Amino acid sequence: MRLLLIAVLLLLFGGCANKNAPSAPDLQDEDIDEFEQEFLASSSNDFDPLEGYNRAMTKFNNAVMINVASPVAQGYKKIVPKGARSSIGNFFDNLMFPVRFVNNLLQGKITNAFSEGGRFIINTTVGFLGFANVATDVYKIEEYNEDFSQTLGVWGIPSGPHIVLPLLGPSNVRDFSSIFVDSLLSPSTYSGKILNNYENVGLTSLRVANSMPEMVDMYKTITKDAIDLYPLLKNMYEQRKETLIKE
Repeated sequence: MRLLLIAVLLLLFGGCANKNAPSAPDLQDEDIDEFEQEFLASSSNDFDPLEGYNRAMTKFNNAVMINVASPVAQGYKKIVPKGARSSIGNFFDNLMFPVRFVNNLLQGKITNAFSEGGRFIINTTVGFLGFANVATDVYKIEEYNEDFSQTLGVWGIPSGPHIVLPLLGPSNVRDFSSIFVDSLLSPSTYSGKILNNYENVGLTSLRVANSMPEMVDMYKTITKDAIDLYPLLKNMYEQRKETLIKE
């Protein structure tokens, strides 16, 4: 039970940094100043019926990020070298192939879906189960990272009101409703049927812990000069989602 509790806590804290805060793992550092100026200048969604709750939850999530997730991430960085973290990240990214493949198909991006299939085959075989990203590093095959929230956006489903999820961070009604569908496509949902409880908990803990250092560093960079944290994260999230949908 103790091991399971630790894994659950890691999963929750990792979600804060990884899933939606601020849902921009592919943002480059040089983009941050531009995003801050654009997003603080004007809001992309003035309709915010949950603003009071959202502001309170943003403060809570920020406290968890700084006081819990950050120390865990720093400790993990000291224990696991950068090269090993990169290989572990490649392995778990390769496992998420079904999510990307299916959502590319659902969006009518057939070429991208087949490209994802090729990436998976190459990285699973030549890349030693995905620990080496041979598809990108050697064959220059691009990854097309699509999820069901983007699929719903492509289908014309409106985002709905913004909502900040406990520990998971910024989201909206459309994106929150898509989490279940993506979970059905994720191999991690079914790993318990293959692994025993301890192995499954250990694998989940490793995945979450490995993603935290980069996410925490990005979060701190984005928010370090923020006067009002809530509109910054809200507008960045909504604008970023709309950009991904239009790509």
